[in-house]
Amino acid sequence: MNAPDDLPARSRVVHDRLAAAGVDSAIVVLPDSARTAALAAAAIGCEVGAIGNSLVLVADGEPVLVMTSGAHRVDFGILARSIGADAVAMAPADVVREATGQAIGGVAPVGHPTRLRTYLDEDLRGFAQVWTAGGTPHTVMPLTFAQLESLTGGETIRVA
Repeated sequence: MNAPDDLPARSRVVHDRLAAAGVDSAIVVLPDSARTAALAAAAIGCEVGAIGNSLVLVADGEPVLVMTSGAHRVDFGILARSIGADAVAMAPADVVREATGQAIGGVAPVGHPTRLRTYLDEDLRGFAQVWTAGGTPHTVMPLTFAQLESLTGGETIRVA
């Protein structure tokens, strides 16, 4: 486990949010980028489906966070119906950075300047551990689905 001082600045913010919530999870610094679910799964040694991709999307003009299993892609039509939105699209990089304080490929489920409306892929429930980004493309952390749900206040929905 990395001490907070050994973590990148954005990951220290995530660490502090975890600690404040009473969640004991080690943020792991990977030697290479884990910008994709396949890269993260290979680096960690877990199933691709256990990777919780953090996608920042724009739903009816508002940024939202969707935590989806790395085993599939989000179906925007299904997602829009699940959250009651007329239109859903990927957020541009500047919107992701502004909404989360983090870069695409490293967005953690917590540690954002303001709380984002969050949705959790129901398929993530099937894994004992869900690995999410830890605030940078080089950091990851394991959480249980219950921890992910508690930390984000996310609503569990179907996304694919």
